[in-house]
Amino acid sequence: MFTHRRFKFCPNCGAAVDYRVPADDNRARATCDACSSIHYENPINVVGTLPVWGEQVLLCRRAIEPRHGFWTLPAGFLELGESCADGALRETDEEAGAQIELQPLYTLMNVLRVGQIHLYYRARLLSPTFNPGPETLEARLFHEHEVPWEELAFRTVRETLQRFFEDRRLGRPFELYCANIE
Repeated sequence: MFTHRRFKFCPNCGAAVDYRVPADDNRARATCDACSSIHYENPINVVGTLPVWGEQVLLCRRAIEPRHGFWTLPAGFLELGESCADGALRETDEEAGAQIELQPLYTLMNVLRVGQIHLYYRARLLSPTFNPGPETLEARLFHEHEVPWEELAFRTVRETLQRFFEDRRLGRPFELYCANIE
């Protein structure tokens, strides 16, 4: 269960907030007694891709925290004013310098304990040439047996990769997979 409280002070007036259930609501909200504002906290969206070149997938080795030095799919926070698809394209370019053709949404995972939703699109790489940005130590293609499973940065990356390789191995269609991660 998500218990993190984002607000300590009111973004409108700077007064301390208190978490309580407002009238006509059903959950505790950051409430400011000084200006009567109620602040809603919503999940943060992480968007990315599962880029494929033939039988290989593209992974990026992180140059930033959290999980510096671990491998991940190219992904990051969705920005205001962009669609999920646009964010996934941007993150793939920023982190891997990879040119892709975006395919359908493949996994949607609710990471409940940190208040995030991770969305990964399948993608077809247009070239095996990469130009990683400053958040990436290296970008590399891996066959399934080469994936550094013990060095993956996040559980959502592991589940997306496991699902992809299993679907491909069993000849299943790549349908949307949804899960809750505790």
